[in-house]
Amino acid sequence: MFEATELVAGYRDRTISPVEATRAALDAIDAHNPAVNAFVLVDAEGALAAAKASEARWHAGESLGPGDGVPTSIKDVFLTRGWPTLRGSALIDPAGPWDEDSPCVARLRETGAVILGKTTSPEYAWKGVTDSLRFGATGNPWDPAVTAGGSSGGSAAAVGLGMGPWSVGTDGGGSVRIPAAFTGTVALKPTFGLIPHYPASPFGTLAHSGPMTRTVRDTAALMDVITGFDGRDWSALPTPTGSFLDGLDAGVAGLRIGYSPNLGFGHNDPEVDAAVRAAVAVLADAGAVVEEVDPEFGDPVEAFHVLWFSGEAKVLEGYGDLAGLAGRADPGLLRTAQIGETLSASDYLDATAVRMRLGQLMGRFHQSYDVLLTPTLPLPAFPVGQDVPDGSASPNWTSWTPYTYPFNMTQQPALSVPCGFTAAGLPVGLQIVGPRHADALVLRVGQAYQEATEWHRRTPTLVAQEDFT
Repeated sequence: MFEATELVAGYRDRTISPVEATRAALDAIDAHNPAVNAFVLVDAEGALAAAKASEARWHAGESLGPGDGVPTSIKDVFLTRGWPTLRGSALIDPAGPWDEDSPCVARLRETGAVILGKTTSPEYAWKGVTDSLRFGATGNPWDPAVTAGGSSGGSAAAVGLGMGPWSVGTDGGGSVRIPAAFTGTVALKPTFGLIPHYPASPFGTLAHSGPMTRTVRDTAALMDVITGFDGRDWSALPTPTGSFLDGLDAGVAGLRIGYSPNLGFGHNDPEVDAAVRAAVAVLADAGAVVEEVDPEFGDPVEAFHVLWFSGEAKVLEGYGDLAGLAGRADPGLLRTAQIGETLSASDYLDATAVRMRLGQLMGRFHQSYDVLLTPTLPLPAFPVGQDVPDGSASPNWTSWTPYTYPFNMTQQPALSVPCGFTAAGLPVGLQIVGPRHADALVLRVGQAYQEATEWHRRTPTLVAQEDFT
């Protein structure tokens, strides 16, 4: 499986064709989507037409940009002109109209990317696994009997199985990083506002858009395409200057890295703990100054629940009484939305105050440490079709994602990279968290780790090796 950056280099020197790359991605979808259910919509005819147009541009020396001809998928929560956006929900009418692109989709079209189709999401992207009444469950490329995670599980499964090297997902509490960790892929939750988001999420400023790929280099390349100001997003940051590929290979020598194995309140599977500790040692050997630390904040889950459950209630308020949606909407979404209905403005402001204090604490933390390392998740993937692992004392997905949602509350960039496998052959993720606006630094640390390791080069057994030559 080629990386997007390799494809673009091949297009430039004509050793690889966008049409060949697109056909290979479509072949991978045909071969593996029945096993994992990564896509809810595939437009093979449209993708091949776009690939042929890209090939003509490359041959004429008129490329549209760094993504021209790259096979790409879009999580089915982003608006896509001409295609329905159903958000995993049976409540949404597919008739539309669907006449507008979300900002990241518009940027991908502008660069000439080949958009293959749309990937699975749980209903309204509300939880950390990917299944819905409308589209069913999404399995893991390493074992379809276990979950790919969520809510961007379809995108993670797609890039992991060679169904295009790029995808774009959303992350309101871990939703690009959770599936990246479970599937052995790479995903970045960037600084809030760096990738514009429209329409605004009902989950407010918790919800980020993020690139999902197989390598850190491809993540940086995709960031170059989908970042940039869009006036439809009131919180959009200015368009970055330069490229996220600039300085990517500068290494970690001299960087001050804080490593927290559990943020002071998590509990890790022993195999996860060992893999992450080994990953931290790799960065220390590469010249980073590493110190095991505790950022000294308590679990903010109750405040997160107030913000999240309120958003769920907002999502469903237009569909009438929640009790009347039984059998038509995800039971867990209904359960937590009902809690959200009981919350007051005062509750919301109290939760926001917790969020602000956490952001202040992490701002001080990063005066001493350039980045923070944690496990992305405390456990490997569990059986598909479950919201929580067997034996969980809580029905809430936040009970097994303690290291992801805190950094949605603080809006910091957080990257997940694969850092090992369990004895059962399931991936483990390392999370790299940086101060707000330090996305390039976070990517640089991730790239240094991938340069020193081979975990990201492992191929799921479901994948047939493709030969573009």
